[in-house]
Amino acid sequence: MHLVYPLVLSALLFAIGVYGLLARRNAVLVLMSVELMLNAVNLDLVAFDAWLRDSLHSGQVFALFVITIAAAEVGIGLAIVLQVFRLRATVAIDDLDDLTEPDALRRGVARYGPDGPLPGPDGPMVDSSAVERGRP
Repeated sequence: MHLVYPLVLSALLFAIGVYGLLARRNAVLVLMSVELMLNAVNLDLVAFDAWLRDSLHSGQVFALFVITIAAAEVGIGLAIVLQVFRLRATVAIDDLDDLTEPDALRRGVARYGPDGPLPGPDGPMVDSSAVERGRP
């Protein structure tokens, strides 16, 4: 068996996965790109196992471990994506650059910058818990 054919195919799959990881803005498509890269690694493991004629089939065993880890990664990743979508109503990665909750502006929670409270849509924001305690 020629080793070149599976290795070229694996390199192409891995390159497509890297491109998808770097170019996509959707979190679900990023997870799919990571899966594509892991499948390219699985193809390499099985190809080298067949080429070396390993009696223990170590490459296939490692490929099964990678498949298991990939399944766990997809489960956890999709759970995180669903929670982010419920909170933010978007799965675009570029829109997830801050750690504040999107409802913080409507609840009256102040965001502070280096010069004090940042202005909100209706003027300067006030920390509602500080107002309740008697402090503006």
